[in-house]
Amino acid sequence: YLVNPWFGLLAGMAGGALGGLLHAVITVTFGVDHIVSGVGINLLIPGICAYVNKIYYTDYVSAGAGANQSPPADSLPYLTVPGLSHWLDTIESHHWFLVSDVAGILGGVTTNLSVVIILAAALIVASYFVLWRTVFGLRLRSCGENPTAAESLGVNVYKYKYLAVIASGAFAGLAGSYLSLVAAHFYKDGQTQGRGYIGLAAMIFGNWMPGGLAAGAGLFGFTDSLQLRDADSVHVLLIVVAVVMALMALWQLYRRKITGAVVSFVVAGGMAIWFVATDSVPRPLIVATPYVITLVVLALASQRLRPPKADGQIYRKGQGK
Repeated sequence: YLVNPWFGLLAGMAGGALGGLLHAVITVTFGVDHIVSGVGINLLIPGICAYVNKIYYTDYVSAGAGANQSPPADSLPYLTVPGLSHWLDTIESHHWFLVSDVAGILGGVTTNLSVVIILAAALIVASYFVLWRTVFGLRLRSCGENPTAAESLGVNVYKYKYLAVIASGAFAGLAGSYLSLVAAHFYKDGQTQGRGYIGLAAMIFGNWMPGGLAAGAGLFGFTDSLQLRDADSVHVLLIVVAVVMALMALWQLYRRKITGAVVSFVVAGGMAIWFVATDSVPRPLIVATPYVITLVVLALASQRLRPPKADGQIYRKGQGK
């Protein structure tokens, strides 16, 4: 971590994979409930990190370390698309209706983009390809849908469950490494601030699909980034939310979902009144926005979810015989 940020990235993924291995041993081998194991690991790992932090980083106080944080680390590379980024900035500066707005968004994703973001986007595409275009993915999905049937066809269910949980742990470790190496450039106790649970919510919001998960992560990431904006800028979003909720209410009314339409209209009206009656949004509310949005989205999306049929179920080898 202190020698090379790439080593820190790999170490973070390795640590996440070890956490996934621990979770797999507890749930797959010993048959412990997934929620119980997950809560236990989420209590155990932060304590271990805090303990190791206080022991290891005391030797680096002169380099900027503290009792609960590491010294600053070197940054991972940032990439900018030559020519395209400048061209998009030029279009944005003309302030053309809609065109400049789109150019500004595209310029943001082609300028000073962290390699970790690019890697994460590539992993989304790779995950889709592996899960739906390979024999390995077919067997893995069969273990999640009907492990008994998969075993009857010769699939080693335990092996695939282990590989899936370890891979998910490595992905979680990649996300944690991003917080330390890109977002903050140092490690600090409690740095995740519950973002792992928001990631779980993004998976549920995306209906266990890579593309849907990416959309959910974008939504929650956007609300989390509001903390970097001033209160006046966030205040403008109130009217945007009001318009979106009004459109959603009309759509639900068209589908004859009266209860949902009424709730959406009430929320839209409340947001509009809030926008007119105030000039800014309180900072504590901005900080809480990602968590509030998580609860709201999960509540609204609960009726259309289709998780794997065997998700969370304890499976024992040979139980179908």
